[in-house]
Amino acid sequence: MTSYLIRNAQILGGTPQDLYLADGVIADIGTGLTVEADVDIDARGLIVLPGLVDLHTHLRQPGKEDAETVLTGTQAAAKGGYTAVHAMANTTPTADNPAVVELVHQLGKDSGYCDVHPVGAVTVGLEGKELAELDGMHRSAAGVKVFSDDGKCVDDAALMRAALEYVKTVDGVVAQHAQEPRLTEGAQMNEGTVSAELGLPGWPAVAEEAIIARDVLLASHLGARLHVCHLSTKGSVEIVRWAKAQGWDVTAEVTPHHLLLTDELVRTEDAVFKVNPPLRTEADVHALRAALADGTIDAVATDHAPHPDADKDCAWAVAAMGMVGLETALSVVQQSMVETGLLNWEGVADRMSHRPARIGRLTGQGRPVSVGEPANLVLFDPGYRGTVTADTFATRSRNTPFKGLELPGRVHATFLRGEATVLAGELAELGGAK
Repeated sequence: MTSYLIRNAQILGGTPQDLYLADGVIADIGTGLTVEADVDIDARGLIVLPGLVDLHTHLRQPGKEDAETVLTGTQAAAKGGYTAVHAMANTTPTADNPAVVELVHQLGKDSGYCDVHPVGAVTVGLEGKELAELDGMHRSAAGVKVFSDDGKCVDDAALMRAALEYVKTVDGVVAQHAQEPRLTEGAQMNEGTVSAELGLPGWPAVAEEAIIARDVLLASHLGARLHVCHLSTKGSVEIVRWAKAQGWDVTAEVTPHHLLLTDELVRTEDAVFKVNPPLRTEADVHALRAALADGTIDAVATDHAPHPDADKDCAWAVAAMGMVGLETALSVVQQSMVETGLLNWEGVADRMSHRPARIGRLTGQGRPVSVGEPANLVLFDPGYRGTVTADTFATRSRNTPFKGLELPGRVHATFLRGEATVLAGELAELGGAK
């Protein structure tokens, strides 16, 4: 394996130190290290963070390779500083059985740019009628621990109870897409002042909040783990905060776009801003930021949702929902959380690496930056500022809501078990990549 001497790096933004990476681990940390290394990197001005972990990534393969493949998606993840992602189940065919999750898992291993942990569907075909092969997916080579029908809500309370009962036996978690379908039929954006002015069917906050309220009560009743996907409203924050205050095993995530963007952008009629759950109000954004800062929201998860151009370059009403986000997530968090004083870099590491890894029950990921730990690391330049352009993205799709926006920070390098997947901001050549 290639060895690396990283000089003058600020671990979690602290005092500059040197790191020596060898044999897949952090072999030494100190000042003025004089070890021999294959590659010497001057990291002056760069921050070292543990490799990022995403709980919510859509890699589209199998079935929708025109939007993304596991290779292009993990390359995008590496460029964003991620060393592990959870691949959601809404593929074609659906990841609701051992064969599909094992395929996705193997494609991730073949890519070499990032660990890929398949998320198993809760119900067959995401149809909400009968439980999928939960036990088979857990016992498969993919070792599934996270189950979700993301994109669709498990709105049948009896099915949700059955899923929670099963995952409790394997220390797994159900990640719920909280959306009451009967309250969101035909919905196009957040229900509020802007939807009324534009004449678009509204998506009420209560449609999310009602499902979360039901599910935290179910999880408490069963003593099971519940994870709330892409929480987006002030009311949802208060429900999760209350559930945690009871001591219940409930966690939640927020997306970068919900930390920065509001429903005012829908006035542009640009379908790049169409997403599920929808962009909310400024008051919701402030509540989400505060909840991420105080730990009520555990993690930042991208909900990276690539789409081909034709699915976004069309009328709002027929456009697909979703945004790409892997390559901009850390920059958005710097702007919305670090530069506002709500989180320091240690807090960023906690919300984007440590806690997501614990929620997904990952080993070897989300570990401290210390001697003997796996060398899953990102070198980040917080002093950089640049305008987002999708032309430089590794993802196959270009539906970024941040296009043309100036954002701070840039990933300089990413290391997966001591091997560089990104160097000087560019993808590294990997022998194992196909």
